[in-house]
Amino acid sequence: MSSPQTPQDAAPAFWNRPPRQRRLTDWQAAIDGGDFTPAQALEALIERAQSQADVTATAFIEFDGDKLRDRLARVHLAESLAGLPISIKDLFDVRGEMTKAGSRVLVDTPPANDDAPAVQRLRRAGALLTGRTSMSEFAFSGLGLNRHYGTPPNPFDGERITGGSTSGGAASVAFGLAAATLGSDTGGSLRIPAAFCGLTGFKPSQQSVPGEGAYPLAPSLDCVGPIAPSVDCCARLWSVLAERPLPALDATPRPLRLAIAEGGLVSELDDAVRDGFEAAVAVFEARGCHVERLPFAAVDAALAINRQGGLVVPEAAALHREQLARAEAEYDPLIAERLKGGRDISAADYLQRLWPRAGWQRRFAAEMAGFDAVLLPTVATLPPKRAELENDAAAFQRANRLALRNTSVFNYLDAASISLPYFATGAELPIGLMLSRPQGDDAALLQHARVMEAMLQA
Repeated sequence: MSSPQTPQDAAPAFWNRPPRQRRLTDWQAAIDGGDFTPAQALEALIERAQSQADVTATAFIEFDGDKLRDRLARVHLAESLAGLPISIKDLFDVRGEMTKAGSRVLVDTPPANDDAPAVQRLRRAGALLTGRTSMSEFAFSGLGLNRHYGTPPNPFDGERITGGSTSGGAASVAFGLAAATLGSDTGGSLRIPAAFCGLTGFKPSQQSVPGEGAYPLAPSLDCVGPIAPSVDCCARLWSVLAERPLPALDATPRPLRLAIAEGGLVSELDDAVRDGFEAAVAVFEARGCHVERLPFAAVDAALAINRQGGLVVPEAAALHREQLARAEAEYDPLIAERLKGGRDISAADYLQRLWPRAGWQRRFAAEMAGFDAVLLPTVATLPPKRAELENDAAAFQRANRLALRNTSVFNYLDAASISLPYFATGAELPIGLMLSRPQGDDAALLQHARVMEAMLQA
């Protein structure tokens, strides 16, 4: 008969579990059951970070064990997150730390005087901030490459990318270096890395979580949210970040009505993505869901506007105009080239993209009547190999376009949108299944996503 597992054994074993077995409820159960203390969990996490030094060096811009021990001593362990280690994307202000947004351009920026509201809310809930994670420079890419601080490996294939821009945050969760991560999503930056790394990424409606204290990319679109192991984890974190009541999610199977938006968002799919998506649809139908394929005028309109450069390119170009002129040599050339591409967009062209937005948001809500969610592949492709992108601008641009295509439509519509991981039978890499509902329907989306997550795991 084997001896009971000691806390010294239980804590490392917890971080060694696959993400699906490291949910926030698993953490709380382990703490409440005396399996280990937050301090023991932190020591195990620090040891794990040291043993995976190559991953830690590329997933984190800053990871300091001594700082974490000191920080844990000041955490309110009686609060809802009870010392839960959460990594922070490098674009959020953390009091006393420098916000570099994944760039060398900001290395002389003074430390932040205050926490971003999202960071402050996590602290108040008892979270332990584990370190600043790497990201696409200035969050301006869906691929997650970073020439300055390194590109983290994909947890399923080290030669592939994690996706971006919340690349290091996704890697930190996937490799057991954090329980969850705080990130941002302007065109897919939570959902893309979640899809590539087998995690759950939730983009809330923009106004539900304050974006102040986060280095902007496109203020009209920037959203704040989590990447975590499950829907329930995302719901718990969103309730903290949005200061909303925790949704009481019920996983009981029910016959949901799902819409697949026909048209451009289901074109140019990798064979593995197409096959995996259809396999997932078959699972939902077998569980009693009604799935209908039909065009959505609002989706088509948002896709057409984004193909012209959308709102991200002109807004990012405006934000970086003076800084890019002064310090272009310090930028990643691939990012600088994208920013320069927006300099000549006229005010008239920009406004022609912006003014119809509210109308298309209302049209999307009307078209969604009678459906519980729009279902699509999160990303059209499997994660590309890093070497194919780093020195080939054309390959980078094509991969970036396809990575962002599906997700960015729902940023323009300010939809609540979530990516669920799906592992098709025999597949070596997961795909993401994206569910979306109209602006403001965050809690309803989380409820439907929880049901569909349970169907996939049954």
